[in-house]
Amino acid sequence: MPPLLLASASPRRLALLRQIGVVPALVLPAELDETPLAGEIPRLLARRLAAAKAQAVAATHPDHLVLAADTVVGLGRRILPKAETAAEVAACLELLSGRRHRVLTGLCLIHRASGRQALRVVQTAVQFKRLSAAEITGYVATGEGIGKAGGYAIQGRADQFVSQLQGSYSNVVGLPLQDTAGLLAGFGYSLWAQPVI
Repeated sequence: MPPLLLASASPRRLALLRQIGVVPALVLPAELDETPLAGEIPRLLARRLAAAKAQAVAATHPDHLVLAADTVVGLGRRILPKAETAAEVAACLELLSGRRHRVLTGLCLIHRASGRQALRVVQTAVQFKRLSAAEITGYVATGEGIGKAGGYAIQGRADQFVSQLQGSYSNVVGLPLQDTAGLLAGFGYSLWAQPVI
């Protein structure tokens, strides 16, 4: 079994992997321009970035099993940003208030030495209740939405805004565990052979 490399800087993805008993031998994020292409829709962006991240890291670590992911929040064909400021968090929440949106995670697993690659996109539908101005202001003040796709973290205080969820909860956090486990198993990586942590 080749050593597993997680091509992500996300502490949430690392924690999710540990939740199912997977501890990567190496964590090495790929540095890429994540700007959407003109006319690119959320699903295609998630797919493209996951593949690009995996390929970039696999090029320098061909003997490793490289796992990469990219999570995108889509509202129709619109791609919501990874909020970098309080104003962006507020703008995202105003757009999501009372509406259904999609969280899409592109997953890519590559073992370059054997020439194997698997790529898929996992979607979860999330419905937010209608948010009051006080709720938006209060959430922005927590700082929790900074650096998060769509300006919120479902694993934190934003969970109270969710009135309905269809699909994988862990996908909304940043890594769909069922699909990730399935991809790893398809490459011969046994989750049950790993030590309990």
